[in-house]
Amino acid sequence: MMSNHETGFRNWFDQDGQAYARLRPEYPEQLVTFLTSVSPDTGLAVDIGCGSGQLTKLLAYHYASVIGLDASADQLEHAAHGERIRYQQANAEALPLGDHGVDLITCAQAAHWFDLPRFYDEVRRVCRDYGIVALITYGVPTLPAPLNERFRRFYDDEIGPFWPAERKLVDSGYAALDFPFEEILAPELDIRLDWNLTEFLGYIATWSAVKRANEAGKSDILQAFAHEFADAWGDADSRRVITWPLNVRVGRVRAEGAVEPA
Repeated sequence: MMSNHETGFRNWFDQDGQAYARLRPEYPEQLVTFLTSVSPDTGLAVDIGCGSGQLTKLLAYHYASVIGLDASADQLEHAAHGERIRYQQANAEALPLGDHGVDLITCAQAAHWFDLPRFYDEVRRVCRDYGIVALITYGVPTLPAPLNERFRRFYDDEIGPFWPAERKLVDSGYAALDFPFEEILAPELDIRLDWNLTEFLGYIATWSAVKRANEAGKSDILQAFAHEFADAWGDADSRRVITWPLNVRVGRVRAEGAVEPA
C-alpha cells in the first residue's frame, strides 16, 4: 500500500482559495492587543490586502467595525465572516473610504505588492489624525532539526529562484521599505503552531513560488522535496512545532488635511 504522502502529494501542491484560508498561519492575539493599545480609538479598523481574513477576524474582537479589502475576489469568497466585518474588493492605492475616519490600518503579508507612495497617500487621506498604520509580515518558518535543515535547502536553493523579487522584502521583515511615519516600537512576537505533515505541506502549497515552479514545469523539484521531507518527518499525523518570526512596522499618521486639535 502506498503511504499517505505518496497518495496525497499532488493535492498538496494544487490548492485553491479555500485551502489558502485554511492553511495560512493565524496571527497571535498579542499582535492585535498591542495595535489596539496604540490606536487612538476603537471605532474603525481597515485590513488592506486582507486575503481570507486571518487578521481581519481578530480585529473584530476589538473594534466596533472592521473592513477587509483585497484585490482578489477568490480570496474574499473564502474570507472569515463576522457581525462587525464587511469585505470589499479594492486596490490598496484607491481605497473606497471617506476622509479621516479610520483608527487603524493593517496590511499583513501584503505591503510588498503595493505602489507604496500611492498607498501612503491614501493612508494619510483616510486615517484620522494620529491614527495607526501597521505593516505586518512573518519570515521564514523554523522547524525542529533535522527537518529545518532539509526545509532551508528547499527554501533557499530549490524553490528560491521562483520567488518574485518582492520576497526579499518579506524575508528582511520590511526593514528596507520606506516608512514615512512616526515609528512606534513593536514588541517581539512570533507565530507558533503545532502542525502535522499534511498541514505544513499544504501551507507550502499556498506559496506563489510553488505556483511558479509548477507553471514552469518544475514539479519534480516539489515532488523530490515532499518525499524526502515526509521521510524525515516520520508519522504524518505526528505534530511538530513550527515558528515564524513576526515583524511589525507601526507608525502614527498625521492625516493629510486634518485640523490640529485646539
